[in-house]
Amino acid sequence: MSSPDLRIELPLLALLALLWGSSYLFTKLAVADIPPVTLIALRVLGAAILLTIVMRLRSEKLPRSGKTWRMLFFQAVFNSIGAWTLLAWGQQFVEAGLASVLNSTSPIFVFLITALVTRHEARDGRRLFGVTLGVLGVVLIVGLDALRGLGDQVAGQLACLVGAALYAGAAIYGKRFGHISAVATAAGTMIWASIVLVPLALVLDRPWTLAPSLTAVAATGVLSILCTGVALLIYFRLVRTLGSMGVASQSYLRASIGVILGLVFLGETFTLPVAIGLGAAIAGVALINWPARRKARG
Repeated sequence: MSSPDLRIELPLLALLALLWGSSYLFTKLAVADIPPVTLIALRVLGAAILLTIVMRLRSEKLPRSGKTWRMLFFQAVFNSIGAWTLLAWGQQFVEAGLASVLNSTSPIFVFLITALVTRHEARDGRRLFGVTLGVLGVVLIVGLDALRGLGDQVAGQLACLVGAALYAGAAIYGKRFGHISAVATAAGTMIWASIVLVPLALVLDRPWTLAPSLTAVAATGVLSILCTGVALLIYFRLVRTLGSMGVASQSYLRASIGVILGLVFLGETFTLPVAIGLGAAIAGVALINWPARRKARG
């Protein structure tokens, strides 16, 4: 298989990190007026509608195989239903900085699962160093103080870690959908998530009784269309081009995106540890995704 064109794939990886990194901001704005379960249900439902429209415009059809739909259900559990629910629950008890660090560990889980179980991708020392460097970069970006709470709220921290592990499982399991297009994979995943979460929201939150502000509604729309629908189109493309560990490495860039957004919109200070952390995170992503040299034939 030919190496991916990093001039195209790495900017897409950065765009994915921007979309998912900014989702925390839009979630914070929306959840002020919309309960979490209803918010996630609206997020996946809007994305499912968008992705279905994109399929129709591309003259594509959803898969008909029962086996494929069962696979898409598992992908939805990994990538949205399970991971988002666990992370949302865990973040009630864990400080944002520590949650960011714990949530950035998905490349480590990808490396371990690949090395010990699936062995479907290269797992050399360069990638291991990139994985480690990226996590250290995130710690520096967020701040060492974020680690002080480690071990205090064990259940919440474990939820964040299991959520990261589920993201890793999604990146690995997503490699199985080579027989259908990226947009069909994304649409099928969001359809399953909607089937599960929309009825749950109707029962738990009675959303027809809510009166959200215009800001919350707009934030929900951006979260659904851009941060979910468009992001998943990019995600499933990158699963095929950069591989499981490559697409998981965007978790390091998310912290960098958060710093940049803070500098631009909140006037936050750019310190030396943050600068070193940014460099380490970017270097980690580069080491993970840089193609290995091919040995010359004798």
